Amino acid sequence: MKTQLILAVSLIATAMTTGAAMAEEHEVQMLNRGPNGDMMVFEPAYLEIEPGDTVTFLPTEPSHNAESILNMVPEGGETFKGRVNQEISVTYTTEGVYGVKCLPHYGLGMVALIKVGGGEAPNLGEAAGVRHPGRANQRFHELFELVEAGAE
Repeated sequence: MKTQLILAVSLIATAMTTGAAMAEEHEVQMLNRGPNGDMMVFEPAYLEIEPGDTVTFLPTEPSHNAESILNMVPEGGETFKGRVNQEISVTYTTEGVYGVKCLPHYGLGMVALIKVGGGEAPNLGEAAGVRHPGRANQRFHELFELVEAGAE
């Protein structure tokens, strides 16, 4: 009986650590100028990740932050708000699409889109319908085209 208990505990511990080991870590840089010359960007601006993955937003250049955009987080998903000039790591556990902005440069189009999980995101229509200031609206239009291209 004692041997069976030890074996059961060992199997549970292995299953728990195997799932954690499979989670990936991604980095997104906050830049004044992107590789293609665009001003005020997250690089990359679009990620497809799996539940349990972590994204670290790096203030590679000064005066940037990363934070959630209201109405662009799936039901049950967590929001976050990083401080200016500080790195923030976010672990995404709920499937869907998440909008991210740099508050100081939101109107200039400094936004990112993260798709968590395979298949169609449950909040895709709602998130795509959110209106944004200035250049952010056009950038999100381009990012949602990437989501649609991945679904084909």
